[in-house]
Parts: sequence; structure tokens; C-alpha cells
Amino acid sequence: MKLASYIFAAALAATLSTLPVATRAQDEKPSGRNAGGDQSGGRGQERSPEPAPPPPDSTTQATIDVGGQHIAYTAIAGTITVGATDTEDAQLGPDGKPLPGSQLALTPPKDPSDAPPVAHMFYVAYFKTGAKAEDRPVTFFYNGGPGSSTMWLHMGSLGPKYVETAGDTHLPGAPYKLIDNPDCLLDVSDLVFIDMPGTGFGRLAGKNAENAFWGVDQDAQAFARFIARFLVKYGRWNSPKFLFGESYGTTRSAVLANLLENGKSIDLNGVMLLGEIFNFASAAGLGRPGMDLAYPLALPTYAATAWYHKKLSPQPAALDPFLKEVEDFALGEYMHALAEGNALSDADKRSVAEKLHQYTGLPVDYLIKANLRVTGGEFEKTFEDDEGMTTGRYDTRFTGPTLDPLSESAEYDPQSAAISSAYFSLVNLYLRDYLKYGAGQTYIPSALFDGHRWDMNRQPMGRGPGGGGGASNAGGLNVSNDLAEAMKTNPHLKVMVNDGYYDLATPFFAAHYEEEHLPIPASLTKNIEYDWYEAGHMAYVRDECRKQLHDRVAAFIKGADYGAQ
Repeated sequence: MKLASYIFAAALAATLSTLPVATRAQDEKPSGRNAGGDQSGGRGQERSPEPAPPPPDSTTQATIDVGGQHIAYTAIAGTITVGATDTEDAQLGPDGKPLPGSQLALTPPKDPSDAPPVAHMFYVAYFKTGAKAEDRPVTFFYNGGPGSSTMWLHMGSLGPKYVETAGDTHLPGAPYKLIDNPDCLLDVSDLVFIDMPGTGFGRLAGKNAENAFWGVDQDAQAFARFIARFLVKYGRWNSPKFLFGESYGTTRSAVLANLLENGKSIDLNGVMLLGEIFNFASAAGLGRPGMDLAYPLALPTYAATAWYHKKLSPQPAALDPFLKEVEDFALGEYMHALAEGNALSDADKRSVAEKLHQYTGLPVDYLIKANLRVTGGEFEKTFEDDEGMTTGRYDTRFTGPTLDPLSESAEYDPQSAAISSAYFSLVNLYLRDYLKYGAGQTYIPSALFDGHRWDMNRQPMGRGPGGGGGASNAGGLNVSNDLAEAMKTNPHLKVMVNDGYYDLATPFFAAHYEEEHLPIPASLTKNIEYDWYEAGHMAYVRDECRKQLHDRVAAFIKGADYGAQ
């Protein structure tokens, strides 16, 4: 979510923000006599040092007041180590080291840097004091990117603390406010916030570790192994289990749900999605010729943005009925016009452009020049161009001064610029001062890919730990089949779709369209619920929406099917 990687965020196919910090378990610079070249007189380079082991877990106690309940809880910050394959993972003990007598222990590499890759995945878990495991749901949270840590969900949504970010403008500088969260989800579930491999206080180690963990399937496998190990470590095999993913985390959730259920024999009670993106071919920022679905699916977000900023004349009195009208136009007259392609007459093109102007406030001539197709980045740059302002991508309520007045598309995200410092500052404060973890370590908010590319390819369709439920990415990554297969093989699985009206990174209407087109029987559609918010991608940054999110998620968890009922 930083400036240098904005182009990738716009495509939703690469990393979010990246900071120049190493993600390996050790620096890879040469040291000792061989620094700067081989000076060993023909004896070869010295062996690489053993990677430093992760620090021990930290356990603290605290209380929180939620909905009239005074809740005592235990917080545990630490790492769980997972292998890059099921075979290698099965040979690792609870401490992340090879089990005595295992093949990994019996045939150690001559150089530690040639060891099989592992990921020390950082997490923070919150357990309500005195609760019985079988009666107590556990919810696993993670952000997306791909490449993001989970500091956003951890410090902004349903954890015990939240970063105050009231309003839709850039926050003043430090000191920022870290506040007890009256909307903490501990009233109904234990909580586990997981940082993806190579982020947070987690580290990668071993040979080619980046390739082993940075990819659609590789990442989902790592999370599946983490969850299995977590269930072992804390005796939670018989607890109701839920996933909560945001942004690319929803992509991960689709793959992970299928993998857990059909590869690990771990059924889930529910999957909660915030800012859904399953089909990357329909992302609002791509603008691929002949692939026009993204434009109708983004239009309601454009319209909601114009409504919020009062750019419409006449201004509709209420948002919801206005958006219903826009949605009907988007999938009707607008989609038909785009399907006409070059056969669309000039008169019809102008007629559609005038309707688009009525819904978005964009100039008619600009819409005709754009051939009725305006990408997300172009909308962000053009919407308030006459005021020299750029509109937010992750939350279009936010605006900021345009960097280059002559650019065609936005070059940064004003909401990211507005709140990132507060989140990064307070996650460091909270983990170190409150949870007593991280002394002498660097917290990595986003993975440094440093030339590595996220592997968007998929394994062939099929069940079991070796095969993903989705097709390859020849036409763009689409993981809809994964969630559909998880729902079909577990017909009790419930799905909750959450999104903000002002989210242009993953538009709410696109999420609805994806769910409505899952390849599932009609009898399973009742297992999906939809919840919309007058907010952006991170709906929880708005106080009213965070409370709505808590209440709706709590009701969803309570309403899920439990085996004991």
C-alpha cells in the first residue's frame, strides 16, 4: 500500500507495500575472512552459520469489556514452524527442528543454507479464560496482498485493541491512539491473527524458501499446516473453526478451505470474507481488451463514490435504492453496450455515456473518449481532477493531492498514505510493550520480494494435498472452484461476504457477482450471506462499521452449524 508498489496493487496481481527489510532468518551477506571474496587460500568458503532459532512464545493476561461482558483472556505471541511439503512438515517437531530418527535428522545437509525450506510463521492468539475448547469457536484471521502481514486486521478490526482512525482525512502525526476495542470478538470466539510467511516477526529459512512459500498453492499449504499445528499445540481439534480473510486473504480462504476439508480432513464451520477477490480477470484495474466484465462490476462503486462526494445532480436522497438502480443498469444496458464493441453506434454510445455521467459525475466527453471503459486507476485520477485531487482506491471517501497532474491513472492511494504510519507505529508498540514480544527484532509489515514473483500458477484440479480446486491462471487466476468444492463436499459450510460500498480495490458488486456465479447447486446458495458497509476495503476503520462488522460476524458464528447441536 505504499507508493512504489501502487501499480501492482492496481492490478491486484502482485504485492502490496514492500519495505526494505530482509525476510530471511539471517542476513545472506558473506562474513568473516570470506567477506568481499574468497581469501581462504584455496580452502573454499566457510560454512554458513546456523539460522538463529525463533524466540520463545510470550504469554500475557488482560481483560476487555465487550457488550456488557467483562472478559479475562490470555494472549500468546509466538511462531509456529511449518515445512514446505507435507513430507518435510511431518518430520518437524513442535520446536521446528527435525524429529530424532527422521530422514531430515539422519541426513542433515553439509551446509545449513542447503537445509529444506521452512517458514517460522508469527501469530498472536487470544483465548478467553476458563472456556471449554469444545464449546469455544476459534477464528483464524489474515490479511492479503499477497505479501501483507496481518497488522491491519489485528490492529483495526475485532482484536482487543484498535488504532483510532476516525474520519476520511490524513491523520496528524504521532502520538497515535491505541484504544480498548468495545467490538472485540472475544465475546463469541477465540482469535488467532496469523502473518503470512516472511512477514511480521516471522522468518524464512532454508534453500529457495521464497519459492517454497510465495505462491497461491504454496501459501495456502503453509496456512493449512500452520492451522493443523495450532490445533495440536493448543488442543483445539474439536473446536468450531472459522476463517476470516481480507483482500487477497479471501483468495487464500477459498483455496485454504478446500485444502483443509479435502486435503487435511479438517471441516470448517464457516468462512468470512472481507473485500472478496476470486476472479482476477475481472479486477477493476486491469483494462484488458475484450474482457469487459470489470467495468459493469465497478460501476456501482463509482456511483457510490459520486454519491458520497455529492457530485451528482440531482443528488439521490438515499444510497441503497440509488445503487440498486445503478446495478440494474450495469448488468443491463451498460453490459449490452460493451458487448456490442465496435458495432455500437455513435448515438447509442453517447446515450450510454450520458447515463454513466448521471451515475458517476465523470464528463460525457471523457467517457466517450474512454470508449465507455474507465479502469479503477483512471477513475481515481479523473473523478476530482478539476480540484487537483486523487481519489482513494482502498477507500474512495479519502482524497489527496495528485502527484502528477498529467498522469492518466492514480499514482498512490490516499487512504494508505493517511493511516499506514499509525498502524505500523502502534503494532510495534503493542507487540513489544503490551505483549512483550519482539525485542531486538524487526517487524516486517509487507514481504520484501526483492525480485521474487508471487507464483500465480495452480496445480491441476483435484482433491487432496497435491491439487488445487481451481484451474491454472492462463486466463487470470480464479479460485471460485475451490470454494465451490469446499461447499459441495461440506454442505454445512457457511460463507459470509462482507464489503464496503467505497472499496475500489475489490468492488462489492464484483464480490456479489462472483458468489452468485459459484458452480454450486441452488440448495447451497442459502449458505451464503451478504453484508455491505458504508466504508471502504477496510470497513473497520470507520467506527460505526466496525460495530456492524462485530455484530454481524458474532451472529454468523452463533448461527453456524455445530456438531454438538
